[in-house]
Amino acid sequence: MEQTPQIFQTNQPKNRAFAWGDFFSIALIAILLYFGVRLALNVPNVIKGPDISLTPRALPWYTLLSVGRMFAAYVLSMLFTLFYGRVMAYNQRAEKLLMPLLDVLQSVPILSFLPVVLLSLSAIMPQKVAAELASIVLIFTSQSWNLTFAWYQSLTTIPMELREAGLIFRLNTWMKFKRLELPFGMIALVWNSMMSWAGGWFFLMAAEAFTVGSLDFRLPGLGSYLQEAAIQNNYGAIAWGLAALIFTIVILDQLVWRPLIAWSDRFKVEMTESDNPPTSWFFNVMSNSLLLKKLGVRLRLLTEKFDRFQIQHFPMRPEVHIKSSSRRWPLTVFTVIFVLGILYGLAQAAQMLITIPFSQWGQIAVGLLATLLRVFGALVIALAWTIPLGVAIGTNPRLSKILQPVVQVAASVPATALFPIILLLFINLPGGLNIAAILLMLMGTQWYLLFNIIAGAIAIPQDLKYTTQLMQLNRWQRWRTLVLPAIFPYLVTGAITASGGAWNASIVAEYQDLGGTPISLTGIGSLIAQATAVGDYALLLAATLAMILAVILLNRFIWRRLYKLAEEKYRME
Repeated sequence: MEQTPQIFQTNQPKNRAFAWGDFFSIALIAILLYFGVRLALNVPNVIKGPDISLTPRALPWYTLLSVGRMFAAYVLSMLFTLFYGRVMAYNQRAEKLLMPLLDVLQSVPILSFLPVVLLSLSAIMPQKVAAELASIVLIFTSQSWNLTFAWYQSLTTIPMELREAGLIFRLNTWMKFKRLELPFGMIALVWNSMMSWAGGWFFLMAAEAFTVGSLDFRLPGLGSYLQEAAIQNNYGAIAWGLAALIFTIVILDQLVWRPLIAWSDRFKVEMTESDNPPTSWFFNVMSNSLLLKKLGVRLRLLTEKFDRFQIQHFPMRPEVHIKSSSRRWPLTVFTVIFVLGILYGLAQAAQMLITIPFSQWGQIAVGLLATLLRVFGALVIALAWTIPLGVAIGTNPRLSKILQPVVQVAASVPATALFPIILLLFINLPGGLNIAAILLMLMGTQWYLLFNIIAGAIAIPQDLKYTTQLMQLNRWQRWRTLVLPAIFPYLVTGAITASGGAWNASIVAEYQDLGGTPISLTGIGSLIAQATAVGDYALLLAATLAMILAVILLNRFIWRRLYKLAEEKYRME
């Protein structure tokens, strides 16, 4: 019988059970949500927002404001990613807390967390400052989690020979980050950065145009422009707003993302150069600029000085474990105080949850099951088409040049603006509301998978592709021995963030207000939306915590085990 080659190591993964870090993370988020809700009760009864102009002349300024908020959130996301992901990857003790906490954070529904953030900040800050900070924070939550998971996945799948080379050359922490970790994870970071911006555009309408009854927290920007145009049924303004959004996305693609893709191709782990590497006209123009070359020389000299400083003052040292018990008492005292604070917060949150009648807890349980089925359906549909298309785009540069901008634009168009139209198309069909809800969840799910699969396909070394050709493997054998194992870590990363996106989208997908007539489905997202609309903060807290717990359990017993499988069995060696 013909044997196919093993390109990836095949150690069996070790699964980790539900641990204390999971319970601690859930308790911490529950306490933060509780205190946010308590602060929200002190918000003024009426808050008047700014007037949103629908004239096309306002669009350049609104676009600049939105891009500024997106950029500020992206900078925060990248700083968070590089620090949090690295600590989680290299400190096993910290990982036991940080990984469950990241699971909890990415499962907190942004559209449920938004009123808590906005109302609590408005209770302690001026309205404009609170609205701007809340908008940036909420865009941050739509950008950072997939970046962090991708960075963590890259760090945990660095080939062993590269790690050993870093030890041989005695690279300190900075040089290891600069010469090994960042180059190896660059492709995943670039493609997930594009996905993060697309996710930010997706939730821009919610982050810039949030209202609760008489409380108006709108900010001038593209998101609020599109929402105001939709409220007024001004189709001309909607067209202008979507045109400005698409134009901005195309400009960013040509001037930022395509040059980054062309530049990041040099970081592929391969011994043979690709026949058709990605190209960018803007990258070529900037590479031939004399001014930029001079600036590059100056910058290189500065970085070399910084590298020498790091090597001289922070050389690589072996780990030293200090077992002195005399220095542990401050940590013990802090731990006791912190645990007492956690217990107090839990007791306060429990008092609010006790006020919820038993019938509502039953609605929450049924809603969780209904939403879970819709999330699963959306994820299966997304996997069915993103795997073949993502591999095709990632392995065919010519196809990538054509489809990458199209995919970026499609991923960035806010589906929340299009959902009322989709709902009207399906509302009179049998099961039409469920179909429309799954479609919107699909819009919030599929792009995380597609962008990560593209990144995984691009990262496949060219010499391994040549090897499969020399061995005359057929298409199925190539997929089984090379393509699927190579993209598997990226696929798991995309699936984790995609499932979180589907749970988030359920809040909009399961509850809509069409012309003053509420239309809802049975689901946890519908309960969260209704609780937000009527100001039932106890139900909002309970439903949000229930969704978080459900996502945590799914991540722990399904996605985290697949993550370990990717880390221990499908590491490229």
